[in-house]
Amino acid sequence: MTGAARGQGRSHAIRLAAEGADIIAVDLCEDIPSNEYPLATDADLAETAKLVESYDRRVLARKADVRERTQLREAVDAGVAEFGRLDVVVANAGIAPFGKGTPLQAYFDTMGTNYIGALNAIEVALPHMTENGGSIICTGSTAALMTHGTSNPANGIGGAAYTTSKRHIARLVHELAGHLAPRRIRVNAVHPYNVDTDMLHSPPMYRVFRPDLENPTREDAEAVFAAGSPMGIKWMDASEVSDSVAFLASDESKYITGLQLKIDSGQMLPMSSAGIAD
Repeated sequence: MTGAARGQGRSHAIRLAAEGADIIAVDLCEDIPSNEYPLATDADLAETAKLVESYDRRVLARKADVRERTQLREAVDAGVAEFGRLDVVVANAGIAPFGKGTPLQAYFDTMGTNYIGALNAIEVALPHMTENGGSIICTGSTAALMTHGTSNPANGIGGAAYTTSKRHIARLVHELAGHLAPRRIRVNAVHPYNVDTDMLHSPPMYRVFRPDLENPTREDAEAVFAAGSPMGIKWMDASEVSDSVAFLASDESKYITGLQLKIDSGQMLPMSSAGIAD
């Protein structure tokens, strides 16, 4: 589990622990300078570990940068040595450094974290999944499925990188699903609508939703959070995404692979066809 210290990653770790899984929990636990809002801390990762253990499950919590394959390999190898096997990979780590004034470095940091980080997590895990099969689940975004996503010039180079990285996730899932199917390794993506996490509740994201204001507050942004949802929801709880992650990790989805699962409260309906021939 990457990005496990808080937000969706913590929620997924807790849910899978509740379902009986031992957890390898990985997070950077440091800020990335090009990303305006603060990232998770050592204390956050320790809290995730404590919550996993509250379900009487084992957890190996490690600081590691998903952009560095060697760090991930060391964490995964240590976890497999302790737990004995690896059945599920959740490539979840992500950042969203939006803002017109964000530096060019934000592009590389976003692509490195959101996309290369997923690649690295999958690559170091695959050798341990050869005999057991398993499930790989990647965190995408509805931004990956839109025509322009967050690639509005007002969102800066980080906004463009966010959409690009999530589109690469969608393509990665599609391509790996076919290649890994003979090994009974399933590869799927979840693409959530707004999720109640620190990424959503941050100044850069507030400005995305309220470009008419120079320094919008949470209250300002909340007034329009539901605008993209036909169901009229502002955001979903991370645990509601975890429901889908748990399903894709389980044997109940054993014949589902290559799925781009939209958890979007209908957001994509105006942008997609029924997919049915006339």
